[in-house]
Amino acid sequence: MYKHHGSTQPSYRSGRRHVLSPRVERTGALHKIDAAMRTENYVDILKQHLKTSVRNHNPSSRLTHDTVEHVRYRILQHFNTTPDKYSVIFTSGCTAALKLVAESFPWSPPTAMEPASQFCYLTDNHTSVVGIRGVTSALGVVSLPVSPEEIEARARDVAQSECSSCQTPHLFCYPAQSNFSGRKYSLGYVRGIQARKLYPACDSQGRWFVLLDAASFASCSPLDLQEHPADFVPFSFYKMFGFPTGLGALLVRNDTAALLRKAYFGGGTAAAYLAGENYYVPTPNIANRFEDGTVSFLNVIALNHSFDTLHKLTGGMDKVQLHTFGLARYTYMLLSSLCHGNGQPVAQIYSDSEFENPSTQGAILNFNLTDCHGQIVGYSQVDKLASLFNIHVRTGCFCNTGACQIFLGTTNQDVKSNLQAGHVCGDDVDLVDGRPTGSVRVSFGYMSTFRDCQNFLNFVVECFVEKPVEVDQVKLDRLKSNTSSKGSSQCLITMLTNGKHKHIDNGEHASTDPVVNEYGGKAITKEAKSLGKAQYLTNIYIYPIKSCAAFEVTDWPVCPLGLLHDRGWMVVNGNGVCLNQKREPRLCLIHPQIYLPSNTLLLQASGMDTISVPLENHNEPHQSHGVCQSKLCGDRVQTVDCGDEAASWLSEFLGQPCRLIRQSPDFIRNMKKGHEKGVSSTALSLVNEAQYLMINHASVDLLQRHITSRQESSDHQPLNIHELVSRFRANLVISGLEPFEEDDWSHLIIGNTHFQVRMLVVCCSHYRFGHSVSML
Repeated sequence: MYKHHGSTQPSYRSGRRHVLSPRVERTGALHKIDAAMRTENYVDILKQHLKTSVRNHNPSSRLTHDTVEHVRYRILQHFNTTPDKYSVIFTSGCTAALKLVAESFPWSPPTAMEPASQFCYLTDNHTSVVGIRGVTSALGVVSLPVSPEEIEARARDVAQSECSSCQTPHLFCYPAQSNFSGRKYSLGYVRGIQARKLYPACDSQGRWFVLLDAASFASCSPLDLQEHPADFVPFSFYKMFGFPTGLGALLVRNDTAALLRKAYFGGGTAAAYLAGENYYVPTPNIANRFEDGTVSFLNVIALNHSFDTLHKLTGGMDKVQLHTFGLARYTYMLLSSLCHGNGQPVAQIYSDSEFENPSTQGAILNFNLTDCHGQIVGYSQVDKLASLFNIHVRTGCFCNTGACQIFLGTTNQDVKSNLQAGHVCGDDVDLVDGRPTGSVRVSFGYMSTFRDCQNFLNFVVECFVEKPVEVDQVKLDRLKSNTSSKGSSQCLITMLTNGKHKHIDNGEHASTDPVVNEYGGKAITKEAKSLGKAQYLTNIYIYPIKSCAAFEVTDWPVCPLGLLHDRGWMVVNGNGVCLNQKREPRLCLIHPQIYLPSNTLLLQASGMDTISVPLENHNEPHQSHGVCQSKLCGDRVQTVDCGDEAASWLSEFLGQPCRLIRQSPDFIRNMKKGHEKGVSSTALSLVNEAQYLMINHASVDLLQRHITSRQESSDHQPLNIHELVSRFRANLVISGLEPFEEDDWSHLIIGNTHFQVRMLVVCCSHYRFGHSVSML
């Protein structure tokens, strides 16, 4: 959420060599350079159209070189060190910096005289650090994962004696700040490992070097390399400033740099070499030796403005740390104290601390939301709703499987079983057998504000808290006792609860047996539901073209994919990207209709002539229209283009190049989410998550009354119930029920057709109802 790195806000590269040609001026690049450089004489020199390299001492090359070197000095100054102690190597990002260390560190295989090198890493490390194992495993190097508790628990007071001849190099890697939970690990580990006083260095002979992953830490905290002289410090400017992307750096201690080995050479990294003989001498300058080719010097020079802006707006990293920690602590106190109407906590927070101290906790809050019954709400649902509120969060395991396993209680076998069930890193499978596969992360940066915290907390209350809102006052008072923000905390609590503040004791929880209407309606007990009431299917809608208007029918055939021809087509733009109403709102004005007797799909819109598109005929071979690959909800789907006539019609109406494509009849796409053990996979059309979407008319009616009550004092025209039903784009509308009664259903029978209610899904509104249904 509202973070300048990775989540929402504003990070900034050079070269020893670059080529300038007349194309620079003709393409208008000078205007961009002028904006980035803010240096008139630099632009004037560029206009001379010189074609040369920095090694030639012409004015443009020399100016570029000198400016880049100044940026290197400024980076070292930011980390309180000097060029005498460290060298700055520009990379494409933090991961590239880690890869550079992996490939150039002098790993030593075991010999008769000395043991093999050890690659040791904290289990709470980013994937890019653990990935060094992929290089070391082929070299006979020992990989040793270390838990955070072991470092100090197994330490020794005095460095162990060792044979002075043992020079085996070992590397210990740990994050200054966990990118999962925001926990800050002691920077004192750097000297402790180097002096062989901490585990695992205290148990092994040889020379120990420390890689300090500062990618997460450096974004909001000051790092003093004079005090904590790590051998390697990778970080990303994007995570520090938000711009430019694709730029990071590796800081290398000059005392350590001489040990690094590099096999490949090219683009200015050689002092001398022969083409006809295996002769190569690397350049003595550390940065030149490891920066292959021309670095992105315009982005590097832009870092000058990044540092200027950071200092001007904040006054320095010490103030950034206090500001962002204050926001994170405030949010933690409120979120951890929020409860549902029955007293159940709203959030399960993953942290090793209670945000007492900025030296031990960063500006990261990691959690999962829970419902009033204590069940985890899938992170994918939280992410979708947050985007509708323009709140930016990150979900999943954040490329930190080790920390994810620790906090979620996921075993190694669970990870393997989830993979076999189809869950991979980065997808939206958030629950497997009711257990979370990841979580939600809120991060703060120097541009985040107190209002951002309020917006986020109100979003949680609005969408996920069973009303009335309750607060665990005992816990809140305990958390507030160590902060000076009591007044502002109380102010927000009053706002969240609409002035109806209620004290909750740990032993005073309401019964969870009644199902309570979250908008303050009458409680409906399970016994009352079981009495039975006439229940009807009132409407059937199909949506032939994804994101276009509905086509209402009174009866309709079903097929293995759901309702026949439902979401069988979609509109893509000129780049082949699927369009939806968020990208192109005018899609809702297109009214497709299907006529089965004539085997045609009609496209209708105001001001346009109606055209017909033939439905697919399974009995005929495919026409000449091209088969193409498209991406839908993370899936690659095989589609067939529907021809130029439909493309021209759509392009004219939408005002951009578009094409109409349909799902290939030979392609099978299976449902990934919501599987239960023993249930076969469900085939899908171009729907998002399930074959059918069902809503309850009574639930929509209650929502309509809730919206109307909120708009009584505004000028908004209230929505009627029919308009509101259409907003949810359901296939099946049912009535004769109590509001939200369908939440407890597992199966449904319509006529002689049996359906399984899979899950609650998030629709195009921020209200959370609608259920996905599939045939049994």
